[in-house]
Amino acid sequence: MSQSRRALRALLLRLLYTVPVVWLVVSVVFLLIHLVPGDPIQQMLGDGARPADIAALRHAYGLDLPLHTQYLHYWRGVLHGDLGQSLRMKDTVMHLVLSRYPYTAELTIAALLIALALSIPAGIASATHRDRWQDRTLSVVSLFGLSFPGFALGPILILLVSIKLGWLPVSGAGDLSHLVLPALTMGSALAAILTRMVRTAMLEELGQDYIRTARAKGLPERTVVYKHALRNALIPVITLVGLQFGALLAGAIVTEKIFSWPGIGRLTVDAISNRDYALLQGCILAVGVTYVLVNLATDVLYLLVNPRIRG
Repeated sequence: MSQSRRALRALLLRLLYTVPVVWLVVSVVFLLIHLVPGDPIQQMLGDGARPADIAALRHAYGLDLPLHTQYLHYWRGVLHGDLGQSLRMKDTVMHLVLSRYPYTAELTIAALLIALALSIPAGIASATHRDRWQDRTLSVVSLFGLSFPGFALGPILILLVSIKLGWLPVSGAGDLSHLVLPALTMGSALAAILTRMVRTAMLEELGQDYIRTARAKGLPERTVVYKHALRNALIPVITLVGLQFGALLAGAIVTEKIFSWPGIGRLTVDAISNRDYALLQGCILAVGVTYVLVNLATDVLYLLVNPRIRG
């Protein structure tokens, strides 16, 4: 079997593995409204709702049908892009989610880029200056980044950068200046994790025989570090980035609320506050499917950059 056929077969297998995961995500989201303690329709309308209004809304949501029928109807709606109607916002859930999704995607990608831009140089510097003051300083900084939660860092950045210095906007979405603080808040913790991962991977690669051979050939140290060692050290980092993408999506809920960023995270909080279960289901489904697709993309990218897996 040729190398291209093996790669294609591995890709198809990974696509096949995502099918039961997507099924599980959709099923858990469907059961969300049934796992809520008490009557969700009663909670939506409040304690003073009339029995006729409760019965009408229960019929509108299809909650008066048998559970298996509701499940089939929900799957039919998902496959046709119909996630129901938002009770509070008087709009379809699909339209609300799609209108907010680009903001969350923009924020998450920006945070990821900031984390990579900070962690890769820091991890390389820490590994190439092992047990020196540079390594110890970067270790302390990364530990500080891991220990400092986003809900504390965000308000501090607002107070210092926006209010006291007046460099960047306090909240909202608009041009690139509005994106800097929330992306930095989300990306700082991931940068600390990736810095330690890059350092560990670089130290392992710098001790390999092919690195000693490259140095023995007289190659410049910059070429040895960046062209040979870094290329192989980034392979496990790619896997970690894919796994941490879900943490970024979860962190977006808090960060978007702090900075009034109009993404899915803020929409999720609003849905919880308003007891809008159809909208909450749509938000969680969007985040869950995104996480599954990102992990699939990570597997494919790992397949492309790692010749041992490709072979």
